[in-house]
Amino acid sequence: MPSTAIDSQIHGCMFSTDEMRRIWSDQSWAQKWLDTEAALAKAQGELGVIPQEKAELINKYAKAELLDIPSIGEFYKSSITIVPLLKAFKKVLPDNAGEFVHWGATSQDIVDTGMVLLQRDAYQVILRDMKACLGYCLDLAKKYNHTVMAGRTHVVHAIPITFGYKAAVWADELGRDIERIEAMAPRVFVGEMSGAVGTLASQPEKGLETQKRMMEILGLGVPTIAWHVARDSQAEFATVLALCAGTLGRINHEILTLQRTEILELEEPFFMGKVGSSTMPHKRNPAVLENVLALCRNVRSIAPSIVESMVSENERDWGCFLSEWEAIPRACHMLGCALEKSKNILKNLIVYPKHMERNLFAQKGLMMSECVMMHLARKLGRMTAHSIVYKSCMEAYEKEIPLKDVLMRTPEVTAAFTEDEIDHMLNPHTYIGLSPEFVDRVVEKWAKPC
Repeated sequence: MPSTAIDSQIHGCMFSTDEMRRIWSDQSWAQKWLDTEAALAKAQGELGVIPQEKAELINKYAKAELLDIPSIGEFYKSSITIVPLLKAFKKVLPDNAGEFVHWGATSQDIVDTGMVLLQRDAYQVILRDMKACLGYCLDLAKKYNHTVMAGRTHVVHAIPITFGYKAAVWADELGRDIERIEAMAPRVFVGEMSGAVGTLASQPEKGLETQKRMMEILGLGVPTIAWHVARDSQAEFATVLALCAGTLGRINHEILTLQRTEILELEEPFFMGKVGSSTMPHKRNPAVLENVLALCRNVRSIAPSIVESMVSENERDWGCFLSEWEAIPRACHMLGCALEKSKNILKNLIVYPKHMERNLFAQKGLMMSECVMMHLARKLGRMTAHSIVYKSCMEAYEKEIPLKDVLMRTPEVTAAFTEDEIDHMLNPHTYIGLSPEFVDRVVEKWAKPC
């Protein structure tokens, strides 16, 4: 019976995906351990370390569906080594082949390598979905490249941008995250086959050859030296996931903010039948956005615990990777779910250009203060211009009147500019800077096969 939100039949869709649950299922854990044992046996059989026929039997029967997985869990109550798996595996192996499983290995060789194999499967899903989110942001950037909206700093209106520009900033950050994900692969996806303390003392003659061939079979990097207690690659994996969650969290939070009733420039996807409240029928709540924000917050909170696990003792310390067993899968579950939901949000995002246009004039021209100041500065100097425009803006703000009204009775302004020129300076569509050009740069950089 499920006892966590991730596996819950009720809440599960809010915390993980079926795809990620399959990757981290008990059967998948057991299969990756078996894959590791099978690769070790295959390498040793080829090199004559164990009989070839025994290696072939080990590989033939290395199937998790043949094991009594509940019995492995029972054995784990008294042992957290790989022994419970070996006992279950030995029961299904004929011709005494079980005596040649795990030859010269130590438990951590198998559990660490199995964990890396699981992480690699989750990595492929995360990378795929990050690229999808990047693609959807690029689509938004191109489509709304010239759709003018209020730029905001410190949560208040600043100067105009385009929505395409905002989406391009999202895309560029996602692109850098994808680069980080891809860059960590050769450091993280390295197997382990080093023996008790990492010296391969149990395989003095063909240990290095076995190690190399084993990793070739598994498609993993060969360790330069044992990493039993060097957990930096695991910390990097968790940290990169946290960075991705930071980016997704920021994007989704921005959409959430712009869905406020008073703003309503963006809205998460809606369909008839999507109910926001049990008591207020009018509500179109940003429930999915809030779900993603909670997931991303939790993913980010996991990284410090994995970094903390880097502090381990001597040549072996089970305490470090027991933390990893619990926390890294959880991070993958929640980031995978956040990505699945973010893909839908970005692909089907509701955009309200009319509301963006309306909000440009919410402060009756104050948004254009910089534009007015820069024009006036060319004739009066920047500091003098700033002082004049500042006083005009504060009067317009406090009296809630159009900035133009104040400017038209400011002698320094009317002496320098005609009314038509002032109208032009107060037009937000004329002051988007290089927004379209920056969008083009982002699209050119990332709109290529990743």
